[in-house]
Amino acid sequence: MLASHADRERAVDVLRAGYGEGRLEHGEFEKRVGRAYAARTVGELALLVADLPQGPLPRPASVAPVPASFLPVPRPRTNGKAVAAGVCGLLCVPTMGLTGIPAVVLGHVARAEIRSRGELGDGLALTGLVLGWLSTAGWALVLVLLTVVSVVAS
Repeated sequence: MLASHADRERAVDVLRAGYGEGRLEHGEFEKRVGRAYAARTVGELALLVADLPQGPLPRPASVAPVPASFLPVPRPRTNGKAVAAGVCGLLCVPTMGLTGIPAVVLGHVARAEIRSRGELGDGLALTGLVLGWLSTAGWALVLVLLTVVSVVAS
C-alpha cells in the first residue's frame, strides 16, 4: 500500500518520540527521518519504527509478530488440592482432628500433581500433610490409651 503524507508524518512523530525518550542517537534519528520522508509504502515506514513503541502509528498486518522467545514466561499456577490440603491441615485444631485424613489424602495427591505438572504449592501440600498426620496420630494415641484403660479397668 502506498504511503500518504499523513502516514509519513505519523512515522516521523514516532521517531521524534523515540529520540526524545533516548531510544535513538541523533545520527540515527536524522537518517530515519530522511528515509521516512522518502518512503513510498506503508511497509517501509513500518520497518523504520518497528523497534520503537508505536505511539500514534498503527501496526500494519505485514509486520511479523513478536517471537515467542521474547514473550514473558507464564507463571505456573498454584495447585488447588495443595491449597485445600493446607486449609484442612489448619482446620485440624478447631475441628479436633476431623479434617486430618482429608488433609493427608489431598496433600499426597497434590504433591504428585505438583511434581508431574510443575505447579506451585508444595509448601501448602506439605503443611497439610504434616498437620494431618499429627492429627491422625493424636487420635490414634487417644484410641490406644482408651483401649488400654478399658482393658485395665475390666
